[in-house]
Amino acid sequence: MAAWFAPHGGGLRIRRPGRRRRPAVDEQGVAVATGAAIAELLHVALFEPEIHPNTGNIARLCAANRLPLHLVGALGFRIDDRAVRRAGLDYWPFVDLRRPDTIEELHAALRDARFFYFSARADRLYTDVSYRAGDCLVFGPESAGLPKDLLDTNWECALRIPMRTDKVRSLNLSTAVGIAVYEALRQLRS
Repeated sequence: MAAWFAPHGGGLRIRRPGRRRRPAVDEQGVAVATGAAIAELLHVALFEPEIHPNTGNIARLCAANRLPLHLVGALGFRIDDRAVRRAGLDYWPFVDLRRPDTIEELHAALRDARFFYFSARADRLYTDVSYRAGDCLVFGPESAGLPKDLLDTNWECALRIPMRTDKVRSLNLSTAVGIAVYEALRQLRS
């Protein structure tokens, strides 16, 4: 599903699969690439995010790089029109927001994508991957990370960002997403 703001304050709309979509426009009202054109670059997926400032930072990162943001499952905050306006998220109209209900629905929507699951518990480093256009980077909720069964099932695609001490449990979610996205973009030379 995608979200966009209609011109002149029409409000937040989330696209459901199978419904016709309005073309996205930039600040000058010029149509921008969406859908398949964006899908060819990179996807960011947050599984059940809990903290709205982290998601807001990640949404800004995605808007700045024209990457779709998938918010999967239950959210720990509201993203309705009023909540977005109150938070002052002036970039929100430029976020290609999609709302799959489950990880399985995300997989079905991105059939040709490779999925990488980020976790502080993974063995493989995020820099040991050769990212390709269309890859999806998946991150878990702030308090617990991705579910153990999801990681176990996809262990060969589980990645971690190294830290130089074991005194810190994990990095901030928006920091981790930024590190991973820019490494993938660096490799893709976008």
